[in-house]
Amino acid sequence: MSAPLQDTRLLHYRPWRGQFRNSWWSVWPVMRVALGTVLRRKLFWWLYGFSLLVFLMFFFGSYMLSWAETQIPQQPVQVQVGAQKQQFDTDRMLRLVRESIQVLSGNCDTFAFFFRYQGLMVMVVLSLAGSMLVGNDIIYGSLPFYLAKPLSRWHYILGKCLAVAVVVNLLTTVPALALYIQHGLDDMDYFLDPDFFWKNRGIGSASWPLLLGVLGYGVVMTVTLSLLLVATATWVRRTMPIVMVWTTLFLFLHLFSNMLVDGFHFDARWRLVDLWNNIGLVGCAMLGLGTAFNPLPPALMPPPQPALAEAGGVLLGVCLVCLIYLNRRTRAVEIVK
Repeated sequence: MSAPLQDTRLLHYRPWRGQFRNSWWSVWPVMRVALGTVLRRKLFWWLYGFSLLVFLMFFFGSYMLSWAETQIPQQPVQVQVGAQKQQFDTDRMLRLVRESIQVLSGNCDTFAFFFRYQGLMVMVVLSLAGSMLVGNDIIYGSLPFYLAKPLSRWHYILGKCLAVAVVVNLLTTVPALALYIQHGLDDMDYFLDPDFFWKNRGIGSASWPLLLGVLGYGVVMTVTLSLLLVATATWVRRTMPIVMVWTTLFLFLHLFSNMLVDGFHFDARWRLVDLWNNIGLVGCAMLGLGTAFNPLPPALMPPPQPALAEAGGVLLGVCLVCLIYLNRRTRAVEIVK
């Protein structure tokens, strides 16, 4: 009886015949599992499809406005309203259409407005996906399972942040690159000449400086939102509390800072409590906005605004606080190896 028991083949053990890799490769399965959990949900794809409406507005907007400009008559039009005739101001309509065409021309303003508007959908998607990405690992005890494996807590944190980063870039950077390619295909000098807009009576850079600006804006948004979402989901875990926390951070604080600065004329530094404004300020700087030759669009970033270094310092501080909290939270998990 002892001989068969000593035969390891009866236990179905198999020796490892693969290649051993560095421990940082363990980030990949953590990211893959987290991302697969989100991408399998139909709600995510419904929200993603809805978010593409903003992209389509920017993609086809310039063509539609150019067509509308040719249809607006040059002379004032009399409009019959009841028993009275009113004059329709076509000059004002033309100015609005031409200003909108300028915004959708593919310059720095185009991508600044796109990231700003598309960010609203990013907030909604991330707040709903936070519990699936991180919160469920704590609720259902998956986090001790991960940390019991030969990987450190930083591998786990990085894997979760990369999963969030993929979602953020699917919503923002990838559509922005599609817009960049679209405008470049209309005129190849857009890809080749950094002074493309200056030579065509426009403002801002094109070519590789603009491309780097688009990627830089995406990096700023990705790093900040990834760390913030993972820390928030680790703290509150459930979907509705995450939605409430994100509503406070990105809606209530935005309205609060605008009330203090625009309404009560407090110092512009009060806008620093608005994280979304700080992300927009640093992102616009990546695109080359905020200089004497290319100021910030007032409709997007109403003056006064705090200094760029102050906004960047706040974002850096928020990221450091999130990392410290995640480090302490994962260290507190009881693990049996």
